[in-house]
Amino acid sequence: MEYKNYYKILGVSKTASQDEIKKAYRKLAVKYHPDKNPGDKKAEDRFKEIGEANEVLKDPEKRKKYDQLGANWKQYEHAGAGASYGGSPFGGRPGAGGGQSFHYEGDLGDMFGEGGGGFSDFFNAFFGAGGRRSQQYGGQARGFKGQDLQAAMDISLEESYHGTSRILNVNGQKLRITTKPGAYDGQELRIRGKGSPGVNGGARGDIYIKIRVMPNSRFSQDGNDLIIGKDIDLYTAVLGGKTEVETLSGKVSIPVAKGTQSGSRVRLKGKGMPVYGKQGVFGDLYVRMNVTIPKTLSTEETELFKKLKDLQK
Repeated sequence: MEYKNYYKILGVSKTASQDEIKKAYRKLAVKYHPDKNPGDKKAEDRFKEIGEANEVLKDPEKRKKYDQLGANWKQYEHAGAGASYGGSPFGGRPGAGGGQSFHYEGDLGDMFGEGGGGFSDFFNAFFGAGGRRSQQYGGQARGFKGQDLQAAMDISLEESYHGTSRILNVNGQKLRITTKPGAYDGQELRIRGKGSPGVNGGARGDIYIKIRVMPNSRFSQDGNDLIIGKDIDLYTAVLGGKTEVETLSGKVSIPVAKGTQSGSRVRLKGKGMPVYGKQGVFGDLYVRMNVTIPKTLSTEETELFKKLKDLQK
């Protein structure tokens, strides 16, 4: 269902006075009236559209409801449309389609009074089936849920791991937002009933909090797995040994195999991120080894390396 910008249809601003709306409507209604455009389907459609826009904007109550709705029609479009009118808005007009010049004095709005119709699904869905007619016969306009609101919450990787709590100010409301361990980047938390007020007695909207996990200088993340770089000296890489690695749950000592190559990885099972919503389940931590080469050697060390080189031949 297409959103109708009634202000644009009449060529007026959202702050236009009732007098400005009335003048704009009169001018366009005369221009596109079917008596002046016999057989022109586009002019007829335009005339209907102008009449519908005037029907809403000339009525302070309808205009207020329409402004509340705004351009956020997308969230309401699945609510369905009201029943459409039958008949033509030009029925019973002397000379309609007769090709004669059009002259009208008085309120052009009555063209869309009783015996009128042809309102769009958008109009009927928002103001109830028939708009004016629903008011005349005691009908009630359909209620719509209020607009959903969005906000962002930045957390560190450590806070993502352990869980955290923040107080956010959203649309003038102070809300305490608590995240569980494993909250992930791009996750949306839904706070029900804290969004904008509903229309025509509809329920309040919701608030969606988008989680943003900030980059970490030590760890990179791949889903629930973590990767950390670890420098080891040449001698440990060649001879093997142990090295200490920092994880998000504390420091651990890990073995280094003999002949460890730079860029090789060691997997620490269960030392990654908590899997959201699964208590006790964690990803893995991969330690990427970076073998450091000594930049300065003593005379004795240089001689020893030469001997090692000769032994390799």
